[in-house]
Amino acid sequence: MAAPAPPDRSSAEGIASRLERLPTSLWHLKVRILIGIVTFFEGFDQMLVAYTLPVLTEEWALTPGQTTMLITGGSVGMLAGALVSGWLSDRIGRVRMVCLCVFITATASLALAVAPGPEVFIALRFIQGLGIGGEVPIAATYIGEIAKSHKRGRFVLLYELVFPAGLMAAAVVSAWVVPHMGWRWLFVIGALPLVLIPFILRHVPESPRWLASRGRSDEADRQMTRIEAEVRKARKGEELPEPQPLQVSVNATARPSPRELVTGIYLRRTIVISILWFTGYFINYALTSWLPTIYTSVYGIPLDRSLQLSLLSNVAGFVGCLGAALLIDRIGRKLCLGGGLLLSGSTLLLLGWLGAGTTGQVMVLATLATMFVFLCNMSLYLYTPELFPTRNRAMGTALGGAWNRIGVIIGPLVVGGLVGAGASMGTVFAVLGIVGLTGAAAAVFAVETNNRSLEELSP
Repeated sequence: MAAPAPPDRSSAEGIASRLERLPTSLWHLKVRILIGIVTFFEGFDQMLVAYTLPVLTEEWALTPGQTTMLITGGSVGMLAGALVSGWLSDRIGRVRMVCLCVFITATASLALAVAPGPEVFIALRFIQGLGIGGEVPIAATYIGEIAKSHKRGRFVLLYELVFPAGLMAAAVVSAWVVPHMGWRWLFVIGALPLVLIPFILRHVPESPRWLASRGRSDEADRQMTRIEAEVRKARKGEELPEPQPLQVSVNATARPSPRELVTGIYLRRTIVISILWFTGYFINYALTSWLPTIYTSVYGIPLDRSLQLSLLSNVAGFVGCLGAALLIDRIGRKLCLGGGLLLSGSTLLLLGWLGAGTTGQVMVLATLATMFVFLCNMSLYLYTPELFPTRNRAMGTALGGAWNRIGVIIGPLVVGGLVGAGASMGTVFAVLGIVGLTGAAAAVFAVETNNRSLEELSP
């Protein structure tokens, strides 16, 4: 039987085959660094309000309602940004959308540095949230589209580590800048990615997969040829392997459509990832936003000690993210997703069953639960773009980001409601545990994507 003929080099199948045969090189590292730096600052900018809030509360004599708006305004903006950016990215391109989101985030950060009062600050945080919520899922989509199927998990998730690193950096930088230079300088620092936009536009090519999916075959071929030349140069002139035919045909005539996300094979995928994003981030932000207050108000721990224990949880979360990057190609996506939520939910249920009676119980078990839920949540940034075809990939990923933000908003509100109603700490942690087990149950229905090309998964 004759071997299948290689596809047209500029067709969707041909572009995918050419990407799949590329050895990992310094070009891949350069692109991940450029996109990674701006993603790092998106995480950095997201957390700044948490570390400026104590100063703002005193300086502007904030009411409880204004304080709540300062916290949630950015999250609402991120929710809207995630939804809009996915739709736009599938129409104008990944790189343009990333640059637009970085521009919005950074310019809003500069404006926040001179905000005269809480009303303007809240409005600017909403605008900044549009950029943050939009950049993160689109950047993840782009990095996934330039990766090949073999060890795609490590390739993408080692890049994704920059976001939690940005979250941690915000805490470290704020601890020095706020007392020595004032809170406004934090937002000036947050605007630094503005200078990177020209470098990204010059050195980061548009996704050839996206160009081919839009019927722009000539542009896809030019960008792919440019990438191949840079990879050859990075590997000192070494010839590239011959492209191998894909096992499936790619539907290059279909157009982007939100309806496709809830029809056919994609309906189950959309439901599953929506539940996973919501439950994972419900637990994540319920814990990270409330633990410092719980330590001080319930267990009587001094504020500085409470912040140290909260930092321990953040470090554990970063360890969970690193674990996802190192394990996901070995054990698969489903086990990382389901296992992370199962272990997190079970740990929280155990803490609830014990009654969360001592600081030691909370410190150990809540920290472990944070590590396990970060293992799941980090994996979602890789897994979600794998589930949808190129024509709708950014939209599907952004939909996951939207459920992320819904979980971020509702999780802390539920914990606050339980605490305000006089519920015991055991009850609070048990509720979080049940949410985790619900997510773990949904992961049973997830599609395994390990070591399969994007086109094979979603033609």
